[in-house]
Amino acid sequence: MFTKLPHWVEVGGFLLASIAGSVNAIGLSGFQHQGVSHLTGTSTLLSLSLVNLDISESAHLFLIMVSFMLGAALSGLILDGAVLRLGRRYGVALLLEAALLFLAMLSLSRGSNSGHFFASAACGLQNGMVSTYSGAIIRTTHVSGLFTDLGTMLGARLRGNPFDTRKALLFLLLITGFILGGTVGALSYQHLQFTALAIPASAAIVLAIVYWVWLMLPSA
Repeated sequence: MFTKLPHWVEVGGFLLASIAGSVNAIGLSGFQHQGVSHLTGTSTLLSLSLVNLDISESAHLFLIMVSFMLGAALSGLILDGAVLRLGRRYGVALLLEAALLFLAMLSLSRGSNSGHFFASAACGLQNGMVSTYSGAIIRTTHVSGLFTDLGTMLGARLRGNPFDTRKALLFLLLITGFILGGTVGALSYQHLQFTALAIPASAAIVLAIVYWVWLMLPSA
């Protein structure tokens, strides 16, 4: 049970989900209408391109998937352990994510498809930051698992088990953050095109700075 859930988990999770939602919305708007914060759709598109014998498209999609994995590998290199805990190098990971998003923005604005790989690596890096807290997985780059967790919690409650309201509220907060971030990403893309990636990139930098300041506080 989430009896002592720190507020920094809720705030940080909400902001990370907003960043991922924004990047994913920009991806759906501009990266050949592909979601980039997870690989489910990309894997399906790869299957279709293989059936159609589209070698160029298949290679491009495969490299997007590899880039995502390399981003996650970078997260594993930077961070020590999967349990969410203050003091770990989340700030460094966030700055690297921001750098990858800026590289994606510059590449895509110049018409280079290599920007897809940078954006995918950035999402893989954040997805690699997914951590466990009090036995629950804190997801910030996709919401399918959150809806699954909420559904199983409701089913368990109907069976007579206690319902963890605090955990449910956290999941709803993450879902809300993802949707709101997606709204900002979609609106910004309409006006800024790929320059809109500067918004989630800047948000990642701000979050990194806030994290480091928080660590310096006596109560942290």
